[in-house]
Amino acid sequence: MNNGDFWDFFQKIVNESKIIIDRPKGSHHPNFPDAPPYPLDYGFLEGTASMDGEGIDCFVGSLGDNVVKGVLCTIDARQKDSEVKVLIGCTEDEMNIACEHLNGPDFFRAILVKR
Repeated sequence: MNNGDFWDFFQKIVNESKIIIDRPKGSHHPNFPDAPPYPLDYGFLEGTASMDGEGIDCFVGSLGDNVVKGVLCTIDARQKDSEVKVLIGCTEDEMNIACEHLNGPDFFRAILVKR
């Protein structure tokens, strides 16, 4: 399997799933209202599953398409778990902004893997 296959598989999941935005750009995390607001629309892919048992998380950018541009691989030291968050329709700047946003808290880290 090559890298293209990985991205093709991720794109297939996005194409076959409804994107649910439950935290619009500028909103705050419901459990952490003092945390910085979301810099992009944030939500999940309906009908999918991630490590936390919820749908695959996603940031949706301003490009207006459903093209997978990359993923953020995350580690939450407080919850002792990891996850992948897919970046959909994001510009280069938006991908970096999403990564910086997740690297803000002391207990959370993310790395950006670009398509």
